[in-house]
Amino acid sequence: MLLFILCVALAGTGLYLKQKISFYYAMYFDKFEHKKLTNSAAEEERIHKIIGANTDKTFGIDISHYQRKEDLQWDSLSVGNRSVPIEFAVLRATMGNHSKDRHFEEFWALAKKHNLVRGAYHFYRADEDPVKQANNFLEQVPLESGDLPPVLDIEKIPRRKTKEKLIEDLKIWCKIVEDRYGRKPIIYTYYHYHKDYLEGEFDDYPLWLANYNDVPQPSPHSDWNFWQFTENGIVYGINTKVDVNIYNGSLWSLKRMTLE
Repeated sequence: MLLFILCVALAGTGLYLKQKISFYYAMYFDKFEHKKLTNSAAEEERIHKIIGANTDKTFGIDISHYQRKEDLQWDSLSVGNRSVPIEFAVLRATMGNHSKDRHFEEFWALAKKHNLVRGAYHFYRADEDPVKQANNFLEQVPLESGDLPPVLDIEKIPRRKTKEKLIEDLKIWCKIVEDRYGRKPIIYTYYHYHKDYLEGEFDDYPLWLANYNDVPQPSPHSDWNFWQFTENGIVYGINTKVDVNIYNGSLWSLKRMTLE
């Protein structure tokens, strides 16, 4: 048993070193220059630093109809100058009480076709009805075994509701969706929104934080599962900038998070 554990540890170390070497080789000796997309020097440096520090983790994208279908080549998605593969894609499915992303069905099928771990998110409109919004998501999203749990995207402050009513409504949405799938939804929000509104209310839910600052992790004090670290990601295989994310674990760990 000790020999087996040692072999597994060595294999894991070897994979980590291989990924790290591959990333830095691509950065300095096999550099890919995107033909149309560029970032500022500071943003490029920040993105490369984050990717380089997290090559032992799992990278993914989230997209919606803001990305044109013709701008995506699903069979060749990667970052870090093609050294780090994109392993998951989270797609916007629905918005508010009744709206649906017009590219969702096609992107949903393509993500599965190209063996990406896929997820679907609902963009929550803070002043609309939580029951109608939950039903809108459930009517449009056919989650299957191997898909990520549902994702609730909350980033807007209500204009006609109190903070307490917002929290109550979000918990209604989560309960309806959790009752359908038997899994707690993933909560997506910005770092400061989580800190100001949600912290302490959804601590037993998987957390996906957006933080675009030059920081080593999205939150200094909260456990997190996903980090959207840029909205200016230049991904090989996509001819437009996209949100790029890190899952805080290996691909094996990510797949263990999916629905059975």
